[in-house]
Amino acid sequence: MSASPASLTADATPETDNPPSPVIRFLRGPHLLGQCAVNPGETIVEHAEACGIRLPTNCTSGTCGTCMVSLILGEVPLPEELPPGLDDWLVEEGARLGCIGKPRGDVDIDIRPPI
Repeated sequence: MSASPASLTADATPETDNPPSPVIRFLRGPHLLGQCAVNPGETIVEHAEACGIRLPTNCTSGTCGTCMVSLILGEVPLPEELPPGLDDWLVEEGARLGCIGKPRGDVDIDIRPPI
């Protein structure tokens, strides 16, 4: 007994009820170092650690700039007042501070700063 075309179509159709989870990808230039699901409220540094990538940090408050990375794609909102570790030029070049930056949606981060 063969299956009806309707049942074949229903079985072959993937579930689309749940959209895919946003992903943060870490790169060094064109080389993918790792990726993991975005966990709202976690910083870029915390995501990197979850992917097995160590980003340098020092102050963990945005003051020193040690954790500076480059935002390639996506959104990592900035505070209303830029912390001492960033300036307008760096932000225009894609700089974000890993210790305070929290990704929204799919994000690609180059672990090298833009300078």
